[in-house]
Amino acid sequence: MVGVAEVLPVLIINKMEETQSIQIKKSTLMIIGVVAILIVVLFLRNGSPTGNVVGASSIQISLSEISEQATFYNYEGIRYFVVKANDGSIKTAFDACDVCYSSNKGYRQEGNQMVCNNCGNKYPISGLGTENKAGGGCWPGYLPSKVEGDNLVIRASDIEKGRYRFK
Repeated sequence: MVGVAEVLPVLIINKMEETQSIQIKKSTLMIIGVVAILIVVLFLRNGSPTGNVVGASSIQISLSEISEQATFYNYEGIRYFVVKANDGSIKTAFDACDVCYSSNKGYRQEGNQMVCNNCGNKYPISGLGTENKAGGGCWPGYLPSKVEGDNLVIRASDIEKGRYRFK
């Protein structure tokens, strides 16, 4: 017959091993979580270019990918969007303006308008790229682009001109 004095040390050791195993699992999960968060933060902060980068000189986006729902892109930390207006024309703009850019809030789409997430001003998509070519005012910052064949082409140098809005 086994006495309590013999069983108790074994139970204590088993409980200690179980507790250590749980602590190791919790630590491992916490490390994995922190690493995942860091990766996401670094990607969102620095951003790799999205769209089809052609060399270092331009971005090409297939016209078939562009719709009346704005698509937001990131070129080395510079955010911009592309959207098709009701008349079928393609509009491109920085996801920031000359006035509210320091808030770093950008725009959202509500129907046929882009809305400043900082001040709430609304701008018709059909007017983008036409009223602010000289800059100034709360308006999605002008970003020139052109259609070449089946692609929308945006020069990297034009995107770089808007970098000050994203510092």
